[in-house]
Amino acid sequence: MAEFFQARESQLPPDGDWIVWLVLAGRGFGKTRIGSEWINHEVQYNGRRRLALVGATAADVRDVMVEGESGILAKSNPLFRPTWEPSKRRLTWPNDAIATTYSADEPDRLRGPQHDGAWTDEGASWRYPDAWDQLMFGLRIGADPRCVMTTTPRPTKFIKALMADPSTVVTRGTTYENLDNLAVPFRNKILAKYEGTRLGEQELLAKIIEDAAGALWKRGNIDEARVRVAPAMRRIVVAIDPSGTANAESDECGIGVAGIGIDGHGYILDDLSGVMSPGDWGALTVALYHKHKADRVVAETNFGGDMVELTLRGVCDKEGKPIGKSVAFKKMTASRSKAARAEPVAALYEQGRVHHVGEFARLEDELCTWEPNAGMRSPNRLDWLVWALTELMLGDDVVAVTPSRISCIPLSKSEWS
Repeated sequence: MAEFFQARESQLPPDGDWIVWLVLAGRGFGKTRIGSEWINHEVQYNGRRRLALVGATAADVRDVMVEGESGILAKSNPLFRPTWEPSKRRLTWPNDAIATTYSADEPDRLRGPQHDGAWTDEGASWRYPDAWDQLMFGLRIGADPRCVMTTTPRPTKFIKALMADPSTVVTRGTTYENLDNLAVPFRNKILAKYEGTRLGEQELLAKIIEDAAGALWKRGNIDEARVRVAPAMRRIVVAIDPSGTANAESDECGIGVAGIGIDGHGYILDDLSGVMSPGDWGALTVALYHKHKADRVVAETNFGGDMVELTLRGVCDKEGKPIGKSVAFKKMTASRSKAARAEPVAALYEQGRVHHVGEFARLEDELCTWEPNAGMRSPNRLDWLVWALTELMLGDDVVAVTPSRISCIPLSKSEWS
């Protein structure tokens, strides 16, 4: 490799006539740098001219693969830096090589274009894995078309099939191999959250972790019922399991969208959970409510009580219009244990009556690794899903909350408007 590629041995491209280099590694291993360094090197030294960059979402491609601290722009040779044109989704190098960005959320964009090289990131978490098939159909020009996939592993059919393909070379790596180069807050947060857990074996040690023996959900049931497109919906709800803070030690705020179709089955439409402040989760919840034309928001209010409703009511759009005041809201109070609430919802999955529209990697990992009696951390994504499907398919004794009048809280994320 060129001298600007400074890497550990485990980060260097393998020898041989591989078509796919699959890098299965833990968080913080340096996967992004592997992809960006490989792309820059192949363009400058190995004659690749038409490349594809594919991430889970358009924002992931832009923020991580292209503009990120370990992305292509940051890791390019200063004397051979590409020009980035976001509006055209395109990087252009001084030798006229072009890399086009794609979102795996839009597989059809990969129909037609031809490439001689590609870097795909976090493929195990793509909502629509058939984006990989469309990419492979287009990897057909040049003398030696190749693709690098960098991802934290998951026990999906897609990843298992890719590992078994004779044209794939697999490299494994753990978070611990790169600890000296990771920021202390990140290191402490990740290790504290995952070390010593089943999910930690996946997130830190890059192992393929199957369903936990005591988990209520099974991947097989989820996979068998999975759909690409949902039917018309009779009802849609946005569900939220709120958090109070947004710092390194905070739990995630569970937020997602589910509906009940005209066929009477439940459909998981979106999962946007994450660590966020009350202002942020309030804005996101209201945005999802309007985007999906939902019937109501359901929220677990054991934590924070009426604070959840007050936060939602205060959300305004960019012009200051109080768009949160029109949200229909139901307060959900947990009177039973988490396991008791989850079991009837898990039973709906066993009956094939709940369908995931695409894949929701982190949600599904949480469902299939959480064991009710094992003393594990609160599963925030699981919580919103249970509340949503309880409201849609099982019924409860929740009472609607009367709207309040408070000052506006502006949206803090432009893309949520």
